[in-house]
Amino acid sequence: MLFLDILGFTAGFFSMAIFVPQVYRTWKNKSAKGVSIQTFIICTISNILWIIYGISLKEPAIYVTNIVMLSLALAQIVLKIKYDI
Repeated sequence: MLFLDILGFTAGFFSMAIFVPQVYRTWKNKSAKGVSIQTFIICTISNILWIIYGISLKEPAIYVTNIVMLSLALAQIVLKIKYDI
C-alpha cells in the first residue's frame, strides 16, 4: 500500500469518526433534540456524490470511507425521525 493510500484511509477514518459520537448519543439517549436533520440530508447527498466520484477514479480510500459515512448519516436520519417526529 502506498503512502498516499494510507493517508487517504487515515483521513477517511477521521472523517467517519466525526459522526459516531452523535449517532451513538442519539441512539443511547433515544433523543435527537438539537440534531439538524438538514445537515445529515446534505451529508447524505455529499456522500453519494463522493462514492460515485471515488468509484469512477477507482479510489477505495474515497468510496469505502464515504460508504461508511453514508451509513452513519442515514442511521442518524432514521434516529432523528424515530425519536423526534
